[in-house]
Amino acid sequence: MTTTTKAAIVTGSSRGIGAAIAERLARDGMAVTINYSGDAVPADALAAKIIGSGGQAITVKADVSDPPSVAAMFDETERAFGSVDALVNNAGLMKLAPIAESSDELFDQHIAVNLKGVFLGIREAARRMGQGGRIVSFSSSVVGLYQPTYGVYAATKGGVEALAHIAAKELGPKGIAVNAVAPGPVATALFLDGKTDEQVAAVTRMIPMGRLAEANDIASVVSFLVGPDGGWVSGQVLRANGGMV
Repeated sequence: MTTTTKAAIVTGSSRGIGAAIAERLARDGMAVTINYSGDAVPADALAAKIIGSGGQAITVKADVSDPPSVAAMFDETERAFGSVDALVNNAGLMKLAPIAESSDELFDQHIAVNLKGVFLGIREAARRMGQGGRIVSFSSSVVGLYQPTYGVYAATKGGVEALAHIAAKELGPKGIAVNAVAPGPVATALFLDGKTDEQVAAVTRMIPMGRLAEANDIASVVSFLVGPDGGWVSGQVLRANGGMV
């Protein structure tokens, strides 16, 4: 596949949705930076898999909530591939609690990773990307559902959507498209961990298409937005949720 972009950073991409995105973009012909913040083993394994299939990949350990780390991640990508043409702000965390029971620590963690991490990525990309650049950030369909216990998480994702809308207007004159993807429930550890089979079944019944998304379903959406057919889509929130909301 011929793409209009050359190299992509995918944050939080050693596992789950991020790993599926990195693999898909590599198959599309892009060089990918696999970002992780903890264990290097799954990131290194994913890079080896991509390279073994004929693709290009590097791994970079970086804390997306730390400005120097984000800048260093862009530096390493530019050294390896010559440019950063696409940024996928995928890194995130989700710890659920009623607002009255949410600690300051829980709030600060979500703000640091889910919101500040996206802000720092967009800011760095805005300073470095050229014509044809693509930025995709991850929101969530819970922004439209307003379910109990999702207060802090959904608040950060609402902020992500606002950043995408405004950045699209600011960066449009430079030819950079900025969007957000808002998945519904996806069958990854982020969603499944801590939930009973009954809870998962109840959520699944809310989805008109009758199943949870797979990581590859979301990776396909990102592939479209950063690929050659997505260039005229900007300032949008694409709710990939099987008709849930």
